[in-house]
Amino acid sequence: MSFPEGFVWGAATAAFQIEGATTADGRTASIWDTFCKTPGAVVGGDTGDPAADHYNRVDEDVQLMVDLGLQAYRFSTAWPRVRPDAGPVNQAGLDFYSRLVDKLLEAGIAPWLTLYHWDLPQTLEDAGGWANRDTAYRFAEYAESVVGALGDRVVNWTTLNEPWCSSLLSYAAGIHAPGRQEPEAAVAAVHHLLLAHGLATAAIREQAPNAKVGITLNMYPIIPADPDDEADLDAARRLDGLQNRIFLDPLFKGEYPADIVADLEPYGFSKHIRENDLEIISAPLDQLGVNYYAEHFVSGHPEPESAAEPAGQVQTNGRRPTGSPWVGAEHVTFPSRGLPRTDMDWEVEPDGLFKVLKRVHEDYPSIPLYVTENGAAYRDSIEDDGSINDHERRDYIDGHLRAAHAAIRAGVDLRGYFAWSLMDNFEWAEGYAKRFGIVHVDYVTQVRTPKMSAMWYSQVARGNALTATVAP
Repeated sequence: MSFPEGFVWGAATAAFQIEGATTADGRTASIWDTFCKTPGAVVGGDTGDPAADHYNRVDEDVQLMVDLGLQAYRFSTAWPRVRPDAGPVNQAGLDFYSRLVDKLLEAGIAPWLTLYHWDLPQTLEDAGGWANRDTAYRFAEYAESVVGALGDRVVNWTTLNEPWCSSLLSYAAGIHAPGRQEPEAAVAAVHHLLLAHGLATAAIREQAPNAKVGITLNMYPIIPADPDDEADLDAARRLDGLQNRIFLDPLFKGEYPADIVADLEPYGFSKHIRENDLEIISAPLDQLGVNYYAEHFVSGHPEPESAAEPAGQVQTNGRRPTGSPWVGAEHVTFPSRGLPRTDMDWEVEPDGLFKVLKRVHEDYPSIPLYVTENGAAYRDSIEDDGSINDHERRDYIDGHLRAAHAAIRAGVDLRGYFAWSLMDNFEWAEGYAKRFGIVHVDYVTQVRTPKMSAMWYSQVARGNALTATVAP
């Protein structure tokens, strides 16, 4: 099962999840540094230190990528490291990423840079965060700084990672930083994040004309529990609007979906949209990143508490009270289908990746697609000989790569795949309790150990192909 010539094989990380060194060389606090100090916000009271100590282990980590045969590395730059407190440029912060880019290029690995993976400077949150329109303009300034320093060497640029998470999950549900539960602020954040994307896109194009610019969205098929039930169909419509169309439509059609605008009118969504905003947001892109983990199987009817999914398949583990990310659709429930689940309690459904890729290909203007995140958390066990035989993770990735291959055969212009994640790391509100890495990290010694899934993935990447049958 060969992939097209030139198909990109990579792995992905995010700055706050791996770097550590949260106060080193002028870096100041992000919303995640603050959130970690909130009682009950993060499992175990974990923080972004030491994470995987990547800030001090760049040489080792790039060599790890070389050993695995990766062709590309998707990483993010930390806004509070580059422009602490959203103020002047911190040269030490830029120099760190410049060294990383140089080391990647020397190793023959293409850098794929994401400008925003959720680490908003706390100073900007104090001024309103993404609910404040001004934050979009500050983001454009930050983007200009990074592109000015790295645009001569970095070709592939992603403006935002998963704006659904940094708006609805963060400002409505309060599950992610800054932990607010304000639906009005959440819908404002949706628009201001998209505006920030558009402004940053213009900044990148101005300073790096040869850059390839994209955005990464987490997209999921929304499946009604009963396709003949009006309540379930309406639940699916609402969640598809909030998860997928509210981002895809303005980016590629220059308009918000009318039904979702109507749903969000009680929360003042329209008042944030100014003249020319949608023109800025819908500037042409070179590629689109697709993050996929699971489908959403939804109902408009109440479920017994013991049978219902957590809101949006996000675990809260009985920690600080949180709300629903589904503004205007808080009544929607998530019945179980009895499918296998990961350690995040997310259903395993590889065919959902095929559905997402096919849908974008058919419903939106033709654009090259990359799977920029896909992977699974499982409870790894270390054998006596030190090996980590994570068959479940290997099988998860294998199944999703087969779905990706099927999408290519069906005509989808899919050009690459990035495993999430290169290494175990700080898993946001789950702290260090969940491991997504294909490489194990001992957080005490910081020793990296490639898991069986990493060795298998390395073979796939080097051969640009899967075996005809599921791996043994």
